[in-house]
Amino acid sequence: MQLQVSDQTCLTWAGDGLVIGVPEGFVPFEGDLANLNTQVSGLLQELIDEAEFTGKEGATAMIRVGQSGPVRKLGLVGLGPDHGITFDTLRRAAAAAARLAKREKCSSLGLSLPVLSANPALTVQAVAEGVLLALHQDTRFKSEDREAGKVKLDRVDLLAMAHQQASLATAEAICSGVILARELVSAPANMVTPEFLAQTALEIGTASGLEVEILDRDQCEALGMGAYLGVARASDLPPKFIHLTYRPASPATRKLAIVGKGLTFDSGGLNIKGSGSGIEMMKVDMAGAAATLGAAQAIGQLKPAVEVHFITAVTENMISGKALRPGDILTASNGKTIEVNNTDAEGRLTLADALVFAEKLGVDAIVDLATLTGACIVALGDDIAGLFTDNDELAGAIIQAATVAGEQFWRLPMEDRYFDGLKSIVADMKNTGPRAAGSITAALFLKQFVQQTPWVHLDVAGPVWTEKESGYNNAGGTGFGVRTLVEWVLTG
Repeated sequence: MQLQVSDQTCLTWAGDGLVIGVPEGFVPFEGDLANLNTQVSGLLQELIDEAEFTGKEGATAMIRVGQSGPVRKLGLVGLGPDHGITFDTLRRAAAAAARLAKREKCSSLGLSLPVLSANPALTVQAVAEGVLLALHQDTRFKSEDREAGKVKLDRVDLLAMAHQQASLATAEAICSGVILARELVSAPANMVTPEFLAQTALEIGTASGLEVEILDRDQCEALGMGAYLGVARASDLPPKFIHLTYRPASPATRKLAIVGKGLTFDSGGLNIKGSGSGIEMMKVDMAGAAATLGAAQAIGQLKPAVEVHFITAVTENMISGKALRPGDILTASNGKTIEVNNTDAEGRLTLADALVFAEKLGVDAIVDLATLTGACIVALGDDIAGLFTDNDELAGAIIQAATVAGEQFWRLPMEDRYFDGLKSIVADMKNTGPRAAGSITAALFLKQFVQQTPWVHLDVAGPVWTEKESGYNNAGGTGFGVRTLVEWVLTG
């Protein structure tokens, strides 16, 4: 599909399907809408009347204009209240318009949406992301192509948005990273193994000139990564510690690290996940690693003046005669000892050594993201991720980046006294605390492995997967986190 910016307007564009974004309360017509209604002999008003279209956000309607004019079909997409339109509103509207055009068998789409906040660059980026992400289809594991023989949407023109090719290129780079993360998360664990993720990292490095370091079990052992290797020891598949580095051509303005949890499958270990626990979905436990690699792919194309390290300690959490036992004590690479009272709280063990590794690089800030706790889903639901940090400046930068990116985070407290629930009689700490405040105690556990560097933990357990199409997300992996991470690197 060809996506391009255009200097044409809704009054001058010619093609198969024209879709215009309108807020609530747009009637009576003014300006271009009034002129367009006249141009199509009142069909715009007829569409509104027949569909009872009010401009409610996400609502769509389309009517056939005919073969004789420049446009075959005319459509509308609602933007909601005029005062509440955001960049993500435009992103979702673009997705709805693209889905409408595809459903109505349009081979070309002219999309007319308002420029927000007098910022055409971010407007084009958001709209392009909405189109690209909505039209992405992951059919790798289908036995037949359900789209075969159907009219394909081959061209999308973003109207009255000329001279924004750079923003379009930015959107395409970011979406390539989101789509990579989506497809990694959606793929089964018999495909996405530690070796597969290591190979993916090598391919990203080769394509974009990133440095690639893959540590094997012996190398991790030499670095004292006892927490990570404790989780890895039950699997027949060897662990892979992945470290990608992007270095700008000129001196770096900042030096950052992104750390993603990389459990390619989580059985729960000897604390095995029981019936009804959703064990079949534990392929998504590497969504943090997927977002990290997706961000690496995007950053490698965008080439900001920032040095970025992308790190993930990848393994499976399995069961065998070598398995980690409840009650075992592990020693992390910073020397701290951990009594394992629950082998199903394994992600924080892998992250512990990854965070120590990241801090030793001398970075200015560390962000980790992980499908860490079900408690965070209980607290915030499926659409909002948790944010934990003691650093207000870093929290603000991430939240600002997420606002532009259209991803939702909610800052939860780092209540230090809750660490009492992690105290162990025989070791420095246990890996889980009481049931209450489980996502907070998980963050407090991770805090023990970052000494001085500004650090934020993102618990993304809810938003990395969706069972149904929503906005620009299709059913399956969402690629959540990639857009926020890239925006943070570019502007944070």
